Amino acid sequence: MALPIKDQMKYWGVATVVFLVVMWFMGDVMLPFVLGSAVAYFLDPVADRLERLGLSRAMATAAITVVAILIFVIMALLVVPTLVSQAINLFEIAPDLTKRLSAFLTERFPSLLEDGSTLRTSITSLGTVVQERGGELLNTALSSAAGIINIIMLFVIVPVVAVYMLLDWDRMIAHIDGLLPRDHAQVVRRLARDVDKTLASFIRGMGTVCLILGTYYAIALMLVGLQFGLVVGFIAGLVTFIPYLGALIGGALALGLALFQFWGDWLSIGLVAGIFVAGQVIEGNVLTPKLVGNSVGLHPVWLILALSVFGTLFGFVGMLVAVPVAAALGVIARFGVEQYQQSLLYRGTEQPDITIDQADL
Repeated sequence: MALPIKDQMKYWGVATVVFLVVMWFMGDVMLPFVLGSAVAYFLDPVADRLERLGLSRAMATAAITVVAILIFVIMALLVVPTLVSQAINLFEIAPDLTKRLSAFLTERFPSLLEDGSTLRTSITSLGTVVQERGGELLNTALSSAAGIINIIMLFVIVPVVAVYMLLDWDRMIAHIDGLLPRDHAQVVRRLARDVDKTLASFIRGMGTVCLILGTYYAIALMLVGLQFGLVVGFIAGLVTFIPYLGALIGGALALGLALFQFWGDWLSIGLVAGIFVAGQVIEGNVLTPKLVGNSVGLHPVWLILALSVFGTLFGFVGMLVAVPVAAALGVIARFGVEQYQQSLLYRGTEQPDITIDQADL
């Protein structure tokens, strides 16, 4: 006989509280393990595909690991130093950019920027703040001993955790399935499949879209000659998972930098704008339909809310956990609505009278 609903709610409530307490007190410690698990989840379909081609799970994991190491070495030698250098340079020239913006507005709209006006003071101070805070953030992250140790730990622990998780992923899923309460196993499996479908569409699909678009924006902007094209492409690709936000932020930043760098060269400015227009066309008509599908199950507003709440409460680890938690809550909410619509509370107890003639019809 199944446990009463009251007892079940008590046990699940205790489990939820324990999960939140662990997240609160051990978020930094759990970060490498959460990242490693996310990497393993992302790569599990690749390992499954290699297994179907005839490789064992161990050989598939080894092949993925070798390819990942090669990509990491290339990124570490070619991309990361350039990205950090461009980011630092962008922070350093921020005051000069604001001065040029002020001069541009003064020349064309002198009434807006009179001496001593609030707008002029704000623009002048903005560049200094960006330079001070941005440089301070980068220097703190890159030069502090704790920051270096944490980065080293991430680079060491995350790959190890990812390899072990990827190697044992199927066995872990089967073991967890064997521990499900027998009375609710079918329902839990159904909900788990729905959550996995949502996450697969969002994390794997949107992650691939972000990677492709970020690479496209970075390479295209650098080929056009934009000074900070790699940074702009990285930012645009990073926030592409929120519809239109990546193109909006990246496009505004790229066009702003292009206006300063290419003022008068309208062809180069038009090329920068065309790069983001083409990126949106490719994303909307090719990448998102093919890699994500028409129904992801995570509304952008719900996703932003989850990221904000979990990020505020649990820091960076909370932001990583926010997406799967939001997907799970969304699936559970839809399941609850479905159960409600099938219940007597929704349908009522009155049934229409059906005569024999009507039934025969």
